[in-house]
Amino acid sequence: MPGPEPDLPAGADLHRALLDELRFPLAWGTAPERDFAAWRRTARRTVEDHLLVDDQRGVPYEPEFTDGPGGDGYRRQTVVLSLTRHTRVRGSLLTPHGTGPFPAVLLLHDHGGRFDIGREKCVRPWDGGPARLASAKEWARRHFSGRFPGDELARRGYAVLCLDALGWGDRGPVGYERQQALAAHLYHLGSSLAGLMAREDVRAAGFLAGLDRVDARRVAALGFSLGGYRAWQTAALTDEVAAAVCVAWTTGLKEMLAPGGNALRGQSAYYTLHPGLSRYLDLPDVAGIAAPRPMYFLTGARDPLFTPEGVSVAYAKLRAVWESCGAGDRLRTELRPDTAHEFTAPVQEDVFAWLDAVL
Repeated sequence: MPGPEPDLPAGADLHRALLDELRFPLAWGTAPERDFAAWRRTARRTVEDHLLVDDQRGVPYEPEFTDGPGGDGYRRQTVVLSLTRHTRVRGSLLTPHGTGPFPAVLLLHDHGGRFDIGREKCVRPWDGGPARLASAKEWARRHFSGRFPGDELARRGYAVLCLDALGWGDRGPVGYERQQALAAHLYHLGSSLAGLMAREDVRAAGFLAGLDRVDARRVAALGFSLGGYRAWQTAALTDEVAAAVCVAWTTGLKEMLAPGGNALRGQSAYYTLHPGLSRYLDLPDVAGIAAPRPMYFLTGARDPLFTPEGVSVAYAKLRAVWESCGAGDRLRTELRPDTAHEFTAPVQEDVFAWLDAVL
């Protein structure tokens, strides 16, 4: 008799049964609601109901700004602000020289199993000492062709905000093995690690859009890996994001949960786990709440974390949503044959050109 499937030592039959039962009945095109605007409201409310973290939009930001050394054509500032009534968060804010208001990018950092740096993965650090700078440079070499995407965007005329998520940088380091403990504590306290991240990202988008230096009509969310997931999730949950770019985090849920899949390894999945939501919506169904706004999903065909099959399922669902809104030209989906799990300089150039065109 064959042994149990990998990663499913005693529950393979249960796993398959539960997987087969997933029908995503609230997905656009499946749900009984045929008016898209009404569906969006229902779907967004369903997601918010599963965050397990209250809406925090009434909490004052109370920002504190500290100037850093000048950048190459842009101003550097450290900002500290309240994203929830319990969390005060540090971030990097870059503003181009010149007369605003400027288009802006909420830059959302990745996971990567690396917790000593958070915002510094995307924006070159100017404080924290040589060890932090060395760590950030090494990360940039590994994933971004040696660049810091936030600085590149600021040089191109975008205001950029990047904040530490819970567990990284100044809000950590939580460490890989302690992620489960952090998530378990929050669940026991009636909260959620993934839900908190979602609420904080929405609040960050609102803060950026509300700055005098920013054109509130031209704010995008952009991220790589976990940051890409955060980007489309933020666009789904707030209309203050006018466009979004997801690099290297797109898949269907069933395909992601296949034995041996990345979501079944380690403890990192708690940052994307909204308990019970899959009874209603698939991952691309949630992203579809952002339609018909411009969105760019880009995945490498050589990415070991997301299978081409899972990516294709997600892209097909996304395409159906945007085309049903008569906005197929506002959705760009790409499976890049020469790219792995990375945000290389050529990919960055394509993304930046796309942002220039849609914002």
